[in-house]
Amino acid sequence: MSIVNAPGEALAEMNAREAQFDIDGLFRAHYRRVARMIARVVRDPARAEDLAVEVFSKLWHNSGAQGDHVEGWLYRVALRAGLDELRRQSRRARYERLLSFVRATPSPSTPEQPHSAAEQQERVRSVLNALPQRQAEFLVLRSHGFSYDEVALTLNINPSSVGTLLSRAQQSFREEFIKRCGQE
Repeated sequence: MSIVNAPGEALAEMNAREAQFDIDGLFRAHYRRVARMIARVVRDPARAEDLAVEVFSKLWHNSGAQGDHVEGWLYRVALRAGLDELRRQSRRARYERLLSFVRATPSPSTPEQPHSAAEQQERVRSVLNALPQRQAEFLVLRSHGFSYDEVALTLNINPSSVGTLLSRAQQSFREEFIKRCGQE
């Protein structure tokens, strides 16, 4: 093989890999689940859809992710995108409070139950935000209905470790929740 042929062969190999990688099929198969998972984290379905599209764009531009474990990569990046957005929202709200940019809004006349449920969700999100990213990922994936095998694939870990790591994440969550919100 000569040096002149090497670039041509590399181009042919790259074209063959691109032909085998079906981004459209992956998008059709996983977009809704990715968007729902992100929406559960960020509480904004429209923003979740934008983030889901960004995740698929990252997949398209990251040839290293287009291998055998593309689904795990996809859900791992989606989860991290949601958690990153949650952290951005949290920082923005904190800065707005500090700078007094938040306008006072009249309290809605909703029944007490939905209001307290919304408060509880906000507490859970703040606790998730305070946990190490890996532990938050475990908890969000499991709450989204992922099996242990799916969690292992998504987070690229040994399936036999999921139970132990999930238990540790739940314990950390309980401790952080009590520390922030008191015994409930």
